[in-house]
Amino acid sequence: MINLFRNYNPLNILWLAILLFVLRVGYMAQVPEKVEFIFVEPFARLLVPVKYEYAFSPLLNVIIAGGLVFAQALLLNSLINHHNLLGKPTFLPALMYITLSGLFTPFLTLSAPLICNFLLIWMLFKLFNLYKGEDVKSATYDVGMIVAVGSLVYFPFIYLFLAIWVALIVYRPFNWREWVISILGYVTVFFFLAVIYFLNDMLPRFTHIWLPLGKKFPDHISINSYNYLLLAPVILILVLCFFKLQQNFFKSYVQIRKTFQLLFFIFLTTALSFYLNSEFRLSHFLLCAVPATVFFAYYFLYATKRWFYEILYLLLFISIIYFQFNKF
Repeated sequence: MINLFRNYNPLNILWLAILLFVLRVGYMAQVPEKVEFIFVEPFARLLVPVKYEYAFSPLLNVIIAGGLVFAQALLLNSLINHHNLLGKPTFLPALMYITLSGLFTPFLTLSAPLICNFLLIWMLFKLFNLYKGEDVKSATYDVGMIVAVGSLVYFPFIYLFLAIWVALIVYRPFNWREWVISILGYVTVFFFLAVIYFLNDMLPRFTHIWLPLGKKFPDHISINSYNYLLLAPVILILVLCFFKLQQNFFKSYVQIRKTFQLLFFIFLTTALSFYLNSEFRLSHFLLCAVPATVFFAYYFLYATKRWFYEILYLLLFISIIYFQFNKF
């Protein structure tokens, strides 16, 4: 399986579609009677003045979510190959993203984090271009606006604003104008939201938007024991990837090293920002799938023992399907 996707063969798109279906068939066979879809945060509900939470039937919800994942996988694959992050063209990023996006059953339906992954991929397109850009003020302004839009959809996305400044640190010499203009991009979106609040006589409630930022980081979270079993091969692959990266780190181009540093920061940020939710949702960690995809693809591209990496991926793949059929 892995060797098939190591090569950049357009026929792999067909195999991706088949694997996408296989990774969701267990959930589709036992889909719940109702599946809720929350598209925007409650404070941005004025922007969507219609009832949409149950607009799609459960089966259609899963099908649409699968289509979005497939599009994101191809976009992410194109981004990684365009910037040559892995050293050669391959379809492994698309395979890894489709696999990771099927890891837990909450990942399989429409959700705000799934929508935000489009914004995160769009951010990466712009952030990766900061390295060679001469005047990047417009790009940083755009990325600030993207983070603001993502915050309206899913508030924990706000922490990805820090990724803009980290990208400026690792890619660019210091220029205070680039830092400030990213703030202006973010403020622009919320300025128009404030205008809408004012027109609806709700301006005093505008400051309540930021209250979750003062929440205490939780001491523990409740995760089903089945999820820990699924995380075992994921953690193992990440550890193996970081060992592989360490071996090849100083052999890579400077831009590639800086990009992996940025992706690692984004991975940590998306993982740790879950606590901003009023209610813990496992679907939050779908945001981690974008940076984790690059690490997974890197390991499987440069792993040398075929029998080991093929079995490791097969174990992850079978585990996902097994728990879909046995968790309801």
